Amino acid sequence: MLEMVNLLNNFVWSNALVFLFLAVGLFFTVRTRFVQVRRLKDMVTLLFEKNNDNAGISSFQALAMSLGSRIGTGNIVGVATAISLGGPGAVFWMWITGFFGSATSFIEITLTQIYKSKLEGEYRGGTPFYIYKGLNLKWFSVISAIILTVVIGIFWPTVQANTIALTVQDSFNISPLVTGTLLALLIAVIIYGGVKRIATVSEYLVPFMAFGYVGICIVLLALNVSEIPAMFSLIVSSAFNLNATFGGLLGTAIAMGVQRGVFASAAGLGTETFESGATSVSHPAKQGLVQALSIYIDTFLICTATAFMILITGMYNVIPNGGDTIVNNLQGTGPELYAQFAMGTLVSQTFGQYFMTVSLFLFCFTTLITYFYKMDTNIAFVKETLNLKSSSNFVNHLARFGLLGMVIFGAINSAPLIWGITDLGVGLLGWINVITIFLLSKIAIKALKDYDEQKKTGLNPVFRPSKVGIKNADFWEELEAKESAATLSKPVNKNFSDPKHSDVFLK
Repeated sequence: MLEMVNLLNNFVWSNALVFLFLAVGLFFTVRTRFVQVRRLKDMVTLLFEKNNDNAGISSFQALAMSLGSRIGTGNIVGVATAISLGGPGAVFWMWITGFFGSATSFIEITLTQIYKSKLEGEYRGGTPFYIYKGLNLKWFSVISAIILTVVIGIFWPTVQANTIALTVQDSFNISPLVTGTLLALLIAVIIYGGVKRIATVSEYLVPFMAFGYVGICIVLLALNVSEIPAMFSLIVSSAFNLNATFGGLLGTAIAMGVQRGVFASAAGLGTETFESGATSVSHPAKQGLVQALSIYIDTFLICTATAFMILITGMYNVIPNGGDTIVNNLQGTGPELYAQFAMGTLVSQTFGQYFMTVSLFLFCFTTLITYFYKMDTNIAFVKETLNLKSSSNFVNHLARFGLLGMVIFGAINSAPLIWGITDLGVGLLGWINVITIFLLSKIAIKALKDYDEQKKTGLNPVFRPSKVGIKNADFWEELEAKESAATLSKPVNKNFSDPKHSDVFLK
């Protein structure tokens, strides 16, 4: 089976897809006039906007859920794998992917908000929604929702569970089957509580685990501050084939940096659109900016902290696929343990072992619970689009049991197979979503220009699709109609027609 998965990955993850991620990210960066830089202040301030709408969640909760999904094994084991296959230069190309990916994330999340819907009393949005409403391709939107359900609900849970099981087994000698079963039971308690419970858990757990991890890494790196300039030099020289040790790895460094960078940040895959579709904001660009910030947190904080620890301590191997061993500092050790050994050399092996076990458990656990919400949103879309509401309970329960079953499957199977399946899922989603958001990018740019114009006049931006010429944004069209009706019925109350008062869009 591993051979078949690797064969499919060689086809899906060709150089064309690597180039596509970088090229589209650069295109969005230019078209938005470097929105990820010039609107950085807004990205932060918008996090703390209040949400008074019971049907939606706040921007901060959506960010926490998204980070809970993004910050997982990809930020630790994924970074280590990139270094092990592409050398230190892969880290540089992860940074490039993250910077351009921030603009890509803005585009896809803004589209998510524009074309979101209200289903069963909750706001829902994501890739299938903007394919259906933006491209007017019903059949393709349903296919994309099914693929997303399979990838998120079947492929991806395996790698998170596998990472948890391996680290727990290494630290406490507990059987992967036991770990997988207990993990599935714990996840079941949370996901059966719905999106509100998932959002609440993420809201409190994600900031603690993310900044706690980065804080420890910063302290440890400070103890080796004299080595940091040499480490930067190693990363940059390796990224451009200027280092004698890693000469000839340029292509692999770029490919692994982009591939692992995309898996860690998920920018352009469409998998991080669903949390943002659940938020209540007055303008789609607002949530686009908030999620653009999440790429910075994910790539430039979490991934970089992991990479620096590994490189500054030399706790890594570099063995390209099909090539000779270049670095063999940890003979017989896989990438899943690089960060643990790095932490151990800075403090003690016991501390490193237990700290990384707890970190990986928290990272992977929050990722797993958000996978359920993404899968559930895609199922809700398919049922609504194909009018399958009568089978709602059966389909939902089947999907939940399927996800929980894959957690156990991932815990007891080999890491190479699990990572191969995961990479295949990432590649499939990349082809679907990147092309889609490129075709719809004009719509997101219109929304951004409208946001910029309102900000220039000192207003709190409010989205009115008719004003910017955007069609099929039925959720916003309905709100706009309600605002117009309220204005006509209460002409004395100027608040309804004043864009500064966006509360009417939250009721």
